[in-house]
Amino acid sequence: MSESNEMAKGTGRGMSGTNRAILIAAFLLLAAAIGYAIWRDAAPPAADPAAQASAAPSDQLAELEARTKREPGSADAWTALGAAKFDLGDFAGAAAAYEKAVGLSPESAGLWSALGEARVMGSDSDPMPAAALKAFDRAIALDARDPRARYFLAVKKDIGGDHRGAIEDWFALLADTPQGAPWEADLRRTIEQVGQIHKIDVAARLAGTRARPLTPDEIPVAARAIPGPSRADMEAASQLPKGQQDQMIEGMVGGLEAKLKANPADVDRWIMLMRSRMTLGETAKAAQALKDGIAANPTAAGRMKAQARLLGVPGA
Repeated sequence: MSESNEMAKGTGRGMSGTNRAILIAAFLLLAAAIGYAIWRDAAPPAADPAAQASAAPSDQLAELEARTKREPGSADAWTALGAAKFDLGDFAGAAAAYEKAVGLSPESAGLWSALGEARVMGSDSDPMPAAALKAFDRAIALDARDPRARYFLAVKKDIGGDHRGAIEDWFALLADTPQGAPWEADLRRTIEQVGQIHKIDVAARLAGTRARPLTPDEIPVAARAIPGPSRADMEAASQLPKGQQDQMIEGMVGGLEAKLKANPADVDRWIMLMRSRMTLGETAKAAQALKDGIAANPTAAGRMKAQARLLGVPGA
């Protein structure tokens, strides 16, 4: 199923022009929220995060692989490697890394469903390998609301010929989906497409089904009664050539990381860093930001994980 594969692939394929504009806008929103412009801040970072962000994927992968050798007992290290390999299309390698991660953290539903997804994407013939199904079943046993496992288990029904059952399961998932979740649009398209293929009328019901309201922990930081960027700000950013936009974004992310080094207790900035990494397609770095943010702010772990799940951060 093409739509199933599109949803499975997620956002880790680099940054489109639209995502670039969204990321710049998000930084402008944050700047308006906390009263400063990150890219104009003169504080020198402790390291060179912009250069690190522009490192070749092979260098980033080598760094993550080296970390698993240094920390073979770290589920976080194997999770980051699995996410990076998935982003690069090495699904077999991603599955192998996630297998290590679930072995070290067997009670994580998110890791089990990530493993199942990697096994699905890595299969050349069987659209739902038994090993993937086993991982999704394990995820559901740990967390009956895990969205990725629920989605793929419905895919299994559709593949098996139970198209109405699959659609019902997807509608149930849609009803539990928080507003603005990264999978909402693909989920709606999947329901619409499967309905059309099998002549099941879903239009009226789909139009009447709304994603659930966000909980306080899930409300995006940049949407909490914060004034938006001015038209001039947006026009100035959008008129820059792509290369200059990329340099601007690297400077923004670098400034954000530098601020977090100086003040790791700023939870909003950690969430913004996760959001930025996901928009850039750097899911492994987003997962690392979640880990580092929670380590620095253990009492805010619930809120950060809720934001990370909304953003689609691996392992959240």
